[in-house]
Amino acid sequence: MIPAPFDYLAPTSVEEALAALSQHGDDAKIIAGGQSLLPVLRMRLNAPELVIDLGRIPSLRGVRDDGDAIVIGAMTPHSVVGSDPLVAQHAGLIAAAVEHLADAQVRHRGTFGGALAHADPAGDLGAPALALGAEFVVAGPGGTRTVAADDFFVGLFETAIGDDEILTEVRLPKRTGWGAHYEKFVRVAHQWPIVAVAATVRVEDGLILEARVGLTNMGSTPLRARAVEEALAGQSLSEDVVRAAAERATEGTDPPSDLNGAADYRRHLARVLTRRAVLAAAGA
Repeated sequence: MIPAPFDYLAPTSVEEALAALSQHGDDAKIIAGGQSLLPVLRMRLNAPELVIDLGRIPSLRGVRDDGDAIVIGAMTPHSVVGSDPLVAQHAGLIAAAVEHLADAQVRHRGTFGGALAHADPAGDLGAPALALGAEFVVAGPGGTRTVAADDFFVGLFETAIGDDEILTEVRLPKRTGWGAHYEKFVRVAHQWPIVAVAATVRVEDGLILEARVGLTNMGSTPLRARAVEEALAGQSLSEDVVRAAAERATEGTDPPSDLNGAADYRRHLARVLTRRAVLAAAGA
């Protein structure tokens, strides 16, 4: 299908983009890589009068080291994030997730911030960002503010970004030396996961010092498997310990039922995939 007619603006600064967003309000829509918005426009599920393209704002691209965190610009393509050595060294869980994200074309066109702002509960980046304790820097008319990952994902396709705000960058606390793994279950290659688990684990001398586990598509937002994390902390690394902890993966979840699987099926998958992800992240 062909989208409804709209005006197009490509600002060269965040300030210019914010001014346009403020001026046009609900009649404007932000586009990043377009991998989520363009299908919506083509199906005419949304018909904005103005599309504001962030692709020509250089300050929104790139990966940099900022002391205790790795900072990723919101408009940085997935392919750049997945191949960046800083991400691999200090935020390996993100690199692991990007490797499984869609196909090569989407990874080159889609953007890191765009995917997170879209907040699809089946998206591959929400759970890893949540597990890592990411911080989201949002710019608006009153300046910038930082939103913790725990507060960023509000509901189905809904985040803490205001209608007059733009996500500019994502800060990832360094998890240097942590093992990481993203375990994704799909029926067809490159599709959204039916369930996926993001795990990053710090092991020393056979002891699990800390584990952080995120769940994909087990509720209306990405979720932390905190019961699993608590069960693993301070335990000796063994398959029995991990298996017992993984049985708690579904606590606090509310998975959907759809054509890809019933809620009970997803709960079963979450326990199995959590065990696999944690063991792989821990190098067991």
